[in-house]
Amino acid sequence: MKILLSNDDGYQAAGIVALYEALREVASVEVVAPEHNNSAKSNALTLHSPLYVHTAPNGFRYVNGTPADCVHIALTGLLGYTPDLVVSGINNGANMGDDTIYSGTVGAAMEGYLFGIPAIAFSQTEKGWRHLDAAAAKAQELVRHLLPSVQAAAQPRTAEHPHPAEPWLLNVNVPCLPLNALRGFKVVRLGRRHAAERVITQVNPRGDTMYWIGSAGPAKDDSEGTDFHAAEHGFVAVTPLQVDLTDHARLAYWGQSVAQWSRAPRPQASEAQPEAVPGPPAEPAQP
Repeated sequence: MKILLSNDDGYQAAGIVALYEALREVASVEVVAPEHNNSAKSNALTLHSPLYVHTAPNGFRYVNGTPADCVHIALTGLLGYTPDLVVSGINNGANMGDDTIYSGTVGAAMEGYLFGIPAIAFSQTEKGWRHLDAAAAKAQELVRHLLPSVQAAAQPRTAEHPHPAEPWLLNVNVPCLPLNALRGFKVVRLGRRHAAERVITQVNPRGDTMYWIGSAGPAKDDSEGTDFHAAEHGFVAVTPLQVDLTDHARLAYWGQSVAQWSRAPRPQASEAQPEAVPGPPAEPAQP
């Protein structure tokens, strides 16, 4: 099996090194990751500046772009083949609840998913890389369990298999605990956070005001069944994600509303248009 590995903390981050060492016991792994930290870059692609790929002494390739750039470039020409699985992480901090919208870790995995490849985003629930070995071990364990599903998704279309398995996208958050304290995997939904903290302002030496985005808000919905609750109770939280942002529950409501607007009588021309404002007198005709 071939795995493409990326992240958003940069190719030198401890998380991607640990994940590479764990996953290469399972498959052939190639790393294409950002040159620098790209946290909160979501699915951003670089369209108006050139991107360059360099190779580090350890063989990791790095790009002067976003996490999605790295996966996009890898899949559209750099690798020369299609990997069986795209993996992102291990992120230095949680990507739970609303964080997933902003997450570069999730964005890298999602880019693989958009290309029809199964993908996983791994994160630790706290910053600092505590018990990183345990998180890497659980990541390897999950990938081993998912091998049959990965192989089914990679199967080419044939008469015997006209409809290969659809790709999937998993968001995984591992509590910062020793391996023997982790309680196993739990499939859960995303929780919700309160709004972010206030923006932080400072004045630079030239007297200009600087703005720093505030910290993420505390958990708003961390009830049982959410990723927040599972991780808090020692479980590795596994959340299947999708890209479809359609509000399916309100499709009927908006359909009825638009239909009513369409049937509403249109205003008369006199009501619809203001009175014409007299213009300047016409120029006399030239002889």
